[in-house]
Amino acid sequence: MNVRILYLDDDPAIARLVQKALGRHGHSVSHAEDLERALGLLASETFDVIVLDHYLSNMTGHDVLTHLRGRHIMTPVVYVTGSNEARIAIEAIKAGASDYVIKTTSEDFLSLLESAIRQSVENARLREAKVKAEEEIRLGKERAEALLSEVNHRVANSLALVASLLRLQIANARSDEVKAELTETQARITAIAGMHRSLYTSEDVSRVDMKIYIANLVREIGGSLANPDRPIALSVDAEPISLSADRAVSIGMIVTELVTNAVKYAYPERGDGEIRVRLRHTEPGHALLTVEDDGIGISPDAAPKGTGLGSRIIKSMAATLGDGLAYEDVAAGTVARVPIDLSR
Repeated sequence: MNVRILYLDDDPAIARLVQKALGRHGHSVSHAEDLERALGLLASETFDVIVLDHYLSNMTGHDVLTHLRGRHIMTPVVYVTGSNEARIAIEAIKAGASDYVIKTTSEDFLSLLESAIRQSVENARLREAKVKAEEEIRLGKERAEALLSEVNHRVANSLALVASLLRLQIANARSDEVKAELTETQARITAIAGMHRSLYTSEDVSRVDMKIYIANLVREIGGSLANPDRPIALSVDAEPISLSADRAVSIGMIVTELVTNAVKYAYPERGDGEIRVRLRHTEPGHALLTVEDDGIGISPDAAPKGTGLGSRIIKSMAATLGDGLAYEDVAAGTVARVPIDLSR
């Protein structure tokens, strides 16, 4: 390994000795007797390492280190000092030197100096490679996130188009049963589209802020199921819990089914009513989703109304989130509970 060395020492005899010894190892050594000469060489040539003696004619090696770092010259520095001055060398390390060598008159000095130079250069190259690799990883992550955001954007737009087509089909359907089934399908598609929309509008394209997602989802469900003759009030109380995309869409589907069922069946004899959606932390690592109303109530053992697809969706997705769906035993209305294990 040929190393380009800048040797900064005001003793020309020592400099010649170092040049000769390191030259035998295949290294090239340029000598500077003071900071001004060293800066001139650094401006015109490229060096792998600087060997810096502590005692110079008009300043110390510590002063030189301060000047170099102040000019953002980050070339690794091997610090050279006297045999009884280890404290000075340690202070140089704290100031940014890569290594130090104690100067002696023995042959060991030159051998240790060459070893320290090699080690400092290798460490510097490893650090540079690490920084380059980390930068490549960062750029790759940014490109992947940008691509994923664009995919989520396109998927959300495509699903929104499908939902719009379903709305047209609903408006033209002659059968009330067909209209009801298409409306439920539209709501399910809206839940998935909303999740993708949350992803591409978020800073983290892999996580969904459930507070924003559920609020938007319930508002869209309310708009699609709105009936002037039966003004059902929908409210949301959700904490900003962050979940992965697959778990977010499970909760979105559950909310869609439970809210849709409540709108259709909770208040059959009343012209108005309220449906409340809550998502709260219950204890560390756990949260609870509840959808409740003050309507006629539900028997957990009752056969599902309609095709039963909605009930199967709720139970299947709730089981992936935690302990599954449960209904509270309340005097009036219905309270559906879905525990969520946030550690999964």
